[in-house]
Amino acid sequence: MTRRFITTLATAILIGGTTMAETPEDKMKVVQNFFAAYGANDLDGIAAVMDENVKWHIPGRHPLSGTKNGRDEVLAFFAQLGVAGFQADPIYFGADETHVVDIHRGWSNADGKPNIDTTWALVYRIENGKIVEATNLSADQDAANTFFWSQYQLAPVPERLANE
Repeated sequence: MTRRFITTLATAILIGGTTMAETPEDKMKVVQNFFAAYGANDLDGIAAVMDENVKWHIPGRHPLSGTKNGRDEVLAFFAQLGVAGFQADPIYFGADETHVVDIHRGWSNADGKPNIDTTWALVYRIENGKIVEATNLSADQDAANTFFWSQYQLAPVPERLANE
């Protein structure tokens, strides 16, 4: 260890600060923990790696698309993915000081309905050990739209409109 590092560490301890910023590896571990929780259908585990005000962007034109704002909306989205039997197998993780990228195979095996089997990429922003934003990108958005429409039906218009 260098003398400067030791001095900085000692100063931080004395004044109650922190010296070590999250490394790219630390940020990547957050996403790997997310995948482990997702694979186990563990919504509490998913919640544990998300900031309370997380934003999760889902592309497409289907019932689950759009930006999910806050942990509760994101968890509701993942609960619905579980209902459809959608699964994800990680292929690659990469990270730098601000973002983590994962590439994974996303697939389903629903009986009697269209299924999906394609590559997805997600770009995450991690702050203070939590996912604060994620953008989902599909290699085949048309197939994704078809799959999600086959799995989730919207209520008739009068029931779908907000009551004011």
